[in-house]
Amino acid sequence: MIEAQLAGKRSQIGLLALYRSTIGMKVAMAVTGFILYGFVLMHMWGNLKVYAGREYFNHYSEFLREVGAPFFGHEQALWLIRIVLLLAVVLHFYSAAVITLRNRASRPVGYAVKKDLAASFASRTMIWGGIIVAFFVFYHLLDLTTGTVNPAFKAGDPYDNLIASFSAVPVAVFYVVAVAALGVHLFHGVWSMFQTVGWNGPRIDRVWRGLAFVTAAAFVVVGVSIPVAVLAGVIK
Repeated sequence: MIEAQLAGKRSQIGLLALYRSTIGMKVAMAVTGFILYGFVLMHMWGNLKVYAGREYFNHYSEFLREVGAPFFGHEQALWLIRIVLLLAVVLHFYSAAVITLRNRASRPVGYAVKKDLAASFASRTMIWGGIIVAFFVFYHLLDLTTGTVNPAFKAGDPYDNLIASFSAVPVAVFYVVAVAALGVHLFHGVWSMFQTVGWNGPRIDRVWRGLAFVTAAAFVVVGVSIPVAVLAGVIK
């Protein structure tokens, strides 16, 4: 019994030490990134339903609250998903921040000639893009989930809530900027995610880059189209 407990503690210490290493944090970023990537794609697909009209979009929203029934009660599965996503976001951003600080500490004196010609714009703006996305997610929840910052919020009517939110030009512009930032973040993140777990090579890298570009572009097009459609009166 005691030996089993000691073995368990040694295993926990070993896992913690692995995570604290730079490689471990990169792997944690890849795993949590994959979880968030899947959520972004599903969220994008769900958002497209707004073009089908109020009844269809509201029905989809209610479905999310009842998913898993009768095993799960009202919103129980949804809250479980939210908790997993929240943990993934926290671990993802914490790991990214630690890795960034370690990289800067390893070369405290800047290069005489800044050699980032080969580095992509996406990779050089990952941190800032992540900060913009984090602020947006927080605002998005207050706007369309709790209604705290949406004066026209109606409980149980996400279609009208979305229109009321994006009818305000500043909110629509902020949404467009955040979607663009997340698209850039996705492009670099998806490609590097597969590199981190070792699924890389000259040929397969082109596949991952293509997948990253297509999915990031699709997300940006869909995401930007909704506030633009609201402002143009297409969605009303």
